Amino acid sequence: MFAVDALILVAGVLLLAAVASSSFSSRFGVPALVLFVAAGMLAGSEGVGGIDFDNFEWAHAVGTISLAVILFDGGLRTSYASFRRGLAPALGLATVGVALTTVITGAAAAWVLGLPLIEGMLLGAIVGSTDAAAVFAALRGSGLRLRERVNATLEVESGANDPMAVFLTLGLLEVRMGRMEAGWGLVWFFLLQVVVGAAVGIGVGWIGVQLNRRLRLAATGLYPVLATAVALVAFGAAAEMHGSGFLAVYLAGIVAGNERTVQRRGVLVFTDGIAWLSQIVMFVVLGLLSFPSHVLAVAWQGLAIGAVLIAVARPLAVAAVLLPLRFTPREVAFVAWAGLKGAVPIVLALFPLLLGLPSAPLLFNVVFFIVLLSAVTQGWSLPVAARRLGMEEPGDDEPSVALELLGPDGEIAGDVVRYAVTDRSPAAGRTLRDLALPEGAVVAMVLRHGEMIPPAGETEIRAGDHVSVVLRPQVRPAVDRAFADAPVGGGDGDSDSLARKGD
Repeated sequence: MFAVDALILVAGVLLLAAVASSSFSSRFGVPALVLFVAAGMLAGSEGVGGIDFDNFEWAHAVGTISLAVILFDGGLRTSYASFRRGLAPALGLATVGVALTTVITGAAAAWVLGLPLIEGMLLGAIVGSTDAAAVFAALRGSGLRLRERVNATLEVESGANDPMAVFLTLGLLEVRMGRMEAGWGLVWFFLLQVVVGAAVGIGVGWIGVQLNRRLRLAATGLYPVLATAVALVAFGAAAEMHGSGFLAVYLAGIVAGNERTVQRRGVLVFTDGIAWLSQIVMFVVLGLLSFPSHVLAVAWQGLAIGAVLIAVARPLAVAAVLLPLRFTPREVAFVAWAGLKGAVPIVLALFPLLLGLPSAPLLFNVVFFIVLLSAVTQGWSLPVAARRLGMEEPGDDEPSVALELLGPDGEIAGDVVRYAVTDRSPAAGRTLRDLALPEGAVVAMVLRHGEMIPPAGETEIRAGDHVSVVLRPQVRPAVDRAFADAPVGGGDGDSDSLARKGD
C-alpha cells in the first residue's frame, strides 16, 4: 500500500467519526466543536490513533484556508438589511469590545502566568474575538430563532471581529519581537489592514458577480467553483497587499450574496458543504496538534484566565458598547454569554509558535484549554440562555427558493418558492381564487399531509400545507405577503440568516 493510500483511509475514518459525532451533538446538546477536537485528540500521539502530528506550518495553512471559507459562506448568507441593522453595535464590539476584552484578559493572564505584560496582552488578543462557526453551530441543533437585532449583531460581529483579533495578535507579536513601535506603528498597521481589506473585498466581490452573470460556463457545477475562486482571490489579494484577508473574504461574500446571480442556490448548497468540511478538518487537525497532557497541565491557569474572560472581560466590554446603543440588559447579557471561542484563537495561537517565541507552547496550551472551557460552558447552554432571557423569536422559517429557473441565455427567469402555511398566514382558509396572486405568480403544487393536491381555483389553502409557487423575482414580495406569517414580536427575518442556518 502506498503512503497516500493510508493517508486517504485515515482521513476518511476521521471525517466519518466527525460527521457521525454531529448527530450526537444535536441530540444531546454537546457542542460539535468539542466533538471534532476530541476526534483529533483521540487520533493523536497521546490517543488511541497514535498519529504523530506536530507540523505548525501545515496546521496554520489548514486553519487559515478553513476560516476563509467559513467567513465567505457566512458573508453569502448575510443580507444587506441584516448587515446595516447590526453594523453599528457589531463594529463597536469588533473594535472597542475586542480591545477592552484584550486589556482585561491580558492583565489577568500576565499575573496568573507570571509573564511580561506584553505577552499577557498577546494572549488576551488571541482569545478576544467571538467565533462565528462556534456560535451558530451551538444554535443550529436547537432550531432557535433569535430576535432580529440580536441576531444581526452577533452575525456581523462574528464576521468582523476576526480581522481585529488577527490585527491585534500580529501587531503585538511585532512589538514583542521588536519589529514595530507600540504607538503609531500599530495605528498605521490597523488602518492598512482595514482599508485594504475592505477595498479588496468589495472590489473582488463585485467582479465575481459580473463574472457570474457574463460568463456562460459549460456546466452548472462550475458556478460554485467560480464562487470559491472569488473567495480565494479576495483573501489572497488582500493579504499580499498587507490588508486583512479575513475582512476581504467576508465582505466579498456579502457583496456576492446580495445580488441575483446564476445558480445562487447551488452555490449556497456547495459553500455550506465546504464550510462544514472546513470546520471539521480544521478542528480535527487542531486536535491532532494538541497534547492532552500538556493542556491538562495548565488547567488551573486556564480556568482562572477563562473565568476572567467569560465572567468579567466579555460582559464589561459588551455592556460598554451596547448599553449606549439602547440595548436592554437582557440583550446585553445574552450577547455577552454568546461570545464563544472556537478555531480562531487556536489558529492565532500558532503564530507565536511559528515565530519561535519562548512562551509560545504555554500560550498555545492555555488558549486551547480556554477554547474547550468556553465551548463546554457557554456552547451547550446558549440555547437555554436564549430562551431564559427571552431572546427567542417565534415563528417558522421564512420561505426559501427551492429551484431557480434559467432562461435560454442562462439568466434567471424565475424561481420556484416553497411556502409553509401556518394558522397566522393570510392564505390560511382562503381559496386560490381569493388570493388573487399578482401576474407572474402561479401555484404549481399544494402538499398536504404528504399527499399532492392539484391546484385549482377552488382549492382551499389550509394551515399545515406546503405550497410551491412559480414566480418572477419581481413579484416575490407580494407573494410573500400572501403566504408568510403575520409579524409576531417585531423583526423581519432573513431567510439566509446564520442564526437559523448555523457557520
